[in-house]
Amino acid sequence: MFTLPESLGRYKIMGINARNRDFIFPNNRRRFYPLVDDKLLTKKLALEAGIQVPELYGVIEFINQAGQVAEIAAPHKEFVIKPCRGSGGEGITVIKDVMGGNFLKASGELVSAGDMQYYITNILGGMYSMSGSSDKAILEYMVRFDPIFNEITYQGVPDIRIIVYKGIPVMAMLRLPTRKSDGKANLHKGGIGVGIRMADGVTMYGVQGSRFVNEHPETLKPLAGRQIPRWPFLLEMASKFYDITKLGYVGVDIVLDKEKGPMVLEANARPGIAIQIANRCGLITRTEKVDAVDIRSFTLRQRVEFALNAYK
Repeated sequence: MFTLPESLGRYKIMGINARNRDFIFPNNRRRFYPLVDDKLLTKKLALEAGIQVPELYGVIEFINQAGQVAEIAAPHKEFVIKPCRGSGGEGITVIKDVMGGNFLKASGELVSAGDMQYYITNILGGMYSMSGSSDKAILEYMVRFDPIFNEITYQGVPDIRIIVYKGIPVMAMLRLPTRKSDGKANLHKGGIGVGIRMADGVTMYGVQGSRFVNEHPETLKPLAGRQIPRWPFLLEMASKFYDITKLGYVGVDIVLDKEKGPMVLEANARPGIAIQIANRCGLITRTEKVDAVDIRSFTLRQRVEFALNAYK
């Protein structure tokens, strides 16, 4: 039987081995992984379930299309390019403008047509895919984040990661881009994770790398006490991915667009465990509450109500 180190066990912190063996392996059948590993398939399934996702502008599948980015994205001057099977934010490029034959990135860097073609070729060759196998490049709508995040973000788009266990949202955090993360919301790149109180969707503690933080390093504005809009609806969106994918342990990433509202960016069959640090709470304390109740007959609404009431 797996034994946690004393400190992890005392606070019911989920370690990486426990996550893999006790949660991912028994709850996520391998045959369902493609439903979230393939971003195009995830988009299709989400739309069929009535969940909004960023609009798809086009897909580049073959080398002879690598120089057609501007043509495929027209008439959209702002768009995002990402690998279909990428993970951890790798290989994602945000384009703010097309200037002649060049592309202006969100960071202010100007990318030539030749460099863009080379980048697309790398995506197709599998440089950013999880398996290293050939991939596709997706061109999609660039999210314009909700003004509620203006004070606590830098350049990029914040997102909300919600962990769903057996259909119940059990933990959430707001992920914020920083200068260190190059405008990306990924924690391992230097982004900030901010715990979210499940009962009401209010932000709590912040963490960046190995440090607890109370303010955003670029704006110096406080991270705690901010209300996430339409919180129960976001939990409902995340919970639906249990029905869509049949994955019993999944992370769902949601963005709030200032005009289009909540949209699901992607889902992850192997979500990281740093969310516990941002919440200063062990995931096992949350999963045990789910396991203590017979939830097999719960409706979607009951699953959300459980999440709102079980975790104070």
